[in-house]
Amino acid sequence: MSIAYLNGSFTPLSEAKISPMDRGFLFGDGVYEVIPCYEGQLVAMPYHLERLNHSLSGIALTSPHSEADLLEMLLTLVQKNGGGNLGVYLQITRGPTMKRQHAFPEHCQPTVFAYTFPISEPSDGSTDTASCFTAVTKPDKRWERCHIKSTALLGNVLHMMEAVEDGAEEVLLFNEREELTEAAACNVFIVSGGAILTPELDHQILPGVTRRQCIELLQRYTDWTIETRPVHLEEVLKAEEIWLSSSTKELAPVVKLNGVAINEGVPGPRWEAAQSLFQQYRFSDF
Repeated sequence: MSIAYLNGSFTPLSEAKISPMDRGFLFGDGVYEVIPCYEGQLVAMPYHLERLNHSLSGIALTSPHSEADLLEMLLTLVQKNGGGNLGVYLQITRGPTMKRQHAFPEHCQPTVFAYTFPISEPSDGSTDTASCFTAVTKPDKRWERCHIKSTALLGNVLHMMEAVEDGAEEVLLFNEREELTEAAACNVFIVSGGAILTPELDHQILPGVTRRQCIELLQRYTDWTIETRPVHLEEVLKAEEIWLSSSTKELAPVVKLNGVAINEGVPGPRWEAAQSLFQQYRFSDF
């Protein structure tokens, strides 16, 4: 039985309940993090807490718990769910209110919710263990505050369904200048001319923890050219390799884009080397 945390109590997930007047339910007024955990050890927790604080600040919400208390709670939650390979979902909303109104209420007690779900052992960097993806390209129609990890993900959901309807598993999004932003649920890297390219951070892009880890690992342990800059649609369509990055996928190769095979439909050598670095250093302090 899966155990969840809700507002100070550990309870079976099936019994966890919130008020229908919670602003997270009514407005998507909240933020979240997804933290990978392998054999009971949380990955990149300082980076996740840093991003959580930035997201909370972005919606003018103060966490009711200190970072130390949150960490203790999450570790206890992992233990209660048996450890192993788990994704840990943490959500903080503005909480329940007596009246449905768009403006923030003066007095509201935030709702803190967390639960775990099984995740697979990440690839060791070999093509035999790679989880490969197919993707399509679409114009980015989401809102202009994508740097906040908001629970209001309807725009992402609708884009993901565009991919599903086209027979793909992800969608690469492009702004009105045909510059790559991100995928529906991931950041994106491409390999072009041997260089590793990824869009620079701004309001269009979530500052992914895995994206950050990848850049830091490659800068520290390789002599590759790493560029964070605008990446145009033409570069993506001609890319030698394309990678998705997220906390539960780490680095995942895209082997088909708009129905066209990339690198003959198999993971590329740069991906193999980069994911192998994750296998070695995912628990390291950067």
